[in-house]
Amino acid sequence: MLNFEDKVIPLDIWISQFIDWLVEGYRWFFQIIKWPVEITLTGLENGLHWVHPFLIIILVAIIAWRVSGLKLAIFSAITLVLIGLLGLWPDTMTTLAMVFSSVIFCTLVGIPLGILAGRSDRFESILRPCLDAMQTTPAFVYLVPIVMLFSVGNVAGVLATIIFSLPPIIRLTSLGIRQVHPELVEAALAFGATNWQVLRKVQIPLALQTIMAGLNQTIMMALSMVVIAALIGAGGLGAPVVLGLNTLDIGLATIGGLSIVLMAIILDRITQSMGKSKKE
Repeated sequence: MLNFEDKVIPLDIWISQFIDWLVEGYRWFFQIIKWPVEITLTGLENGLHWVHPFLIIILVAIIAWRVSGLKLAIFSAITLVLIGLLGLWPDTMTTLAMVFSSVIFCTLVGIPLGILAGRSDRFESILRPCLDAMQTTPAFVYLVPIVMLFSVGNVAGVLATIIFSLPPIIRLTSLGIRQVHPELVEAALAFGATNWQVLRKVQIPLALQTIMAGLNQTIMMALSMVVIAALIGAGGLGAPVVLGLNTLDIGLATIGGLSIVLMAIILDRITQSMGKSKKE
């Protein structure tokens, strides 16, 4: 008779041994994966810290005005000035660099995978369980293997964020491609278009709003990962939140959390407006 009070299957030991085997035998492979992320993050972070804050505020306000209107432009400018006055401007730039780096790699990987999943039922059925696992696994679970494989710091935080934020853009890209009416595809093929031309001139333009919604969700999930990534040594706005939590400094944790919320609102409104403008 089974005794469920005793461990029968030592799965935790097997997983630990597997990770140790990967670290010992394939560290070079994970360093190759880490290299482009590190280069991208370093370049973005140095660039954002180098540019004068007022230039960034003006640029963000202009983008918000062009894609949404004057109200969002004013809100964005006031919000960024407030963050600067709170003394969190360097942390904000680090956070933006981490988010942008994550979104770049999520887009480069997620959109092609989403297109393949949207055009192939077999590939979609293979990919779906992986996406389900990535979305349902608690974010903290990613941190231990990420630290063991890639050490600690901002790059490790970005890699964890990429894994956490990748599913929405894949799912919504696939959904957008599948929502294109089959008769439009058939008409394009009937007029002699190749599969590549159908994809580029019919499916992607019609699915663009849904793809932009996926990009929006990816950005939001990347921002939500900022605090968790701070637990493995990542900087940015998550650092004051974690420090405030560890020292019971409610004020420090609050201004860090408030800055994350304000940045999320700005990025959310801008990307939503970009998606609507693409539809029009």
